[in-house]
Amino acid sequence: MNNDNKNFILFAVFAALVLFGWPIVTAKFFPAANPPVTKMVDGKSKVVPAPGTSPAAEGAAAVRDLKTVLAETPQRVQIQTSKLHGSINLKGPRIDDLVLVNYKETIAKDSAPIRLLSPAGSPEAYFAGFGWRDDGLKPPSADTVWTASSPILAPGKPVTLDAANAQGQHFRIEISVDDDYMFTIRQTVANNGAGAVPVATYGLVNRTGVFKDPDTWTVQIGPMAVYNGKADYGINFSDVDKAPEKFTTTSGWLGFTDKYWLTALVPDKAQAFDGQFRAGANKAYQADYAINPKLLQPGQQVTQTSNFFAGAKEVRLLDRYTDKQGFTMLDYGIDWGWFRIVEKPIFYYLDWLFWLVGNFGVAIILLTITIRGLMFPIAQRQFASMANMRAIQPKMKALQEKYKDDKPRQQQEIMALYKAEKVNPLAGCLPTFLQIPIFYALYKVLLLTIEMRHQPFVLWIKDLSAPDPATILNLFGYLPFTLPHFLAIGVIPVLLGISMYFQFKLNPAPMDEAQKQVFALMPWVLMFVMAPFAVGLQIYWITSNTLTILQQRLLYARHPGMKEAIAK
Repeated sequence: MNNDNKNFILFAVFAALVLFGWPIVTAKFFPAANPPVTKMVDGKSKVVPAPGTSPAAEGAAAVRDLKTVLAETPQRVQIQTSKLHGSINLKGPRIDDLVLVNYKETIAKDSAPIRLLSPAGSPEAYFAGFGWRDDGLKPPSADTVWTASSPILAPGKPVTLDAANAQGQHFRIEISVDDDYMFTIRQTVANNGAGAVPVATYGLVNRTGVFKDPDTWTVQIGPMAVYNGKADYGINFSDVDKAPEKFTTTSGWLGFTDKYWLTALVPDKAQAFDGQFRAGANKAYQADYAINPKLLQPGQQVTQTSNFFAGAKEVRLLDRYTDKQGFTMLDYGIDWGWFRIVEKPIFYYLDWLFWLVGNFGVAIILLTITIRGLMFPIAQRQFASMANMRAIQPKMKALQEKYKDDKPRQQQEIMALYKAEKVNPLAGCLPTFLQIPIFYALYKVLLLTIEMRHQPFVLWIKDLSAPDPATILNLFGYLPFTLPHFLAIGVIPVLLGISMYFQFKLNPAPMDEAQKQVFALMPWVLMFVMAPFAVGLQIYWITSNTLTILQQRLLYARHPGMKEAIAK
């Protein structure tokens, strides 16, 4: 068997490993994309339910169940803001009924809004509570029904809740909410009793079950905390099942993060607190904190303030809370990861382009043009280096043949050839290396940012953060069967493969026959690899390939000697 055949067989094995092994790798380390929001049925787009949602989630049965639970606690304060609707349960008290009115479960016009918090006893219960530790204080119990100063909580209209115990202490919780997703909780104890009492506030977030989105190496889904100046993305539900996760800090927060939604308890940053995550019965999980106790003398009162964030992880909003309002590292609720320094500028520029043109798909194309424009001088040098490398291939081949039995001498002669011909073999790699962080940054932007969720492009592309739903092998839904994951190739991945094919065709053909076969197959292997990723990422790559093709044609037209030298 000659070397060409060996090389081709090795490549075929490698390609098979990539095709069948890549889904396993991406499932753990690089989740490919959000699930498609539409599917093709008889050639037409049809909205699919949100992942993991019961088919009855928007139906009468699910709504009736929730209403039944809410009706069991009629003493409630209504929450009314431009972004939040819901209510506060006066028994407890608890913030346990919260809907994000600006975000829908699906792209359907009549889709229900995202429900973030639900009361105990309902499916997927998720709620927050605030109170005082019973270290001799005898605070109101979890069954106490508090008295509210107003039936409605709205921005600029706080609500005060009052209760008392039999020892002479009066308890007050003032709750206010801003125009976004931040609640402010002011807890006051007035000691009208005969003796001193210890006062220590606490806050908790309790939820039933884990999140529907999987927790991966790339994206933290589940418990999360910021303490001692760092964000901890390493706490998982499985860890909490084994033992409570505890920490002590001053200035930080803790809660639960989903891909797009966040609940975060933010104690007073001037006071030390003990935070923990723990598991309870029936797959219940709780994040809670407690402030160190203070001794309150008779005739005195003390107020301790905390905050509670419950809403969408909007990038600009979290940055504003962090940079302008002093909430410690709340922007780390988005798991940007190692390339944060690149990803956030990419997001902000892409978001600015979106507000300029009104379409994120067009914005991605303009982003690609911008990046390729900035890299054009480097790409020119890459192209010239590549052309020179191709031009000296016959000389290299001769040296390899001449010194095939003396590898050290072979390397010396090849390096001398590089120097004589003024060729840098690594120069052609620079643009590729520069694009890796940019490509990964766009991948994370599409994967993580809620601004990209359910953003349409054109025609059947209803969500740029999801794969192309127009699968070709079942004739766009006309054939009634579901394709295996690795064969669900849409139109956009095929266009990507075609763009890569023509890009490779414009490159000078390698002299080695095995390399020619590898380059001929590579575009189609990459087409299958990229198919599960977000359409927006594929649009970036197609645009980049198209610009590369135009650039190569331009450079060949301006420097015809390059092509002739390579041909010789």
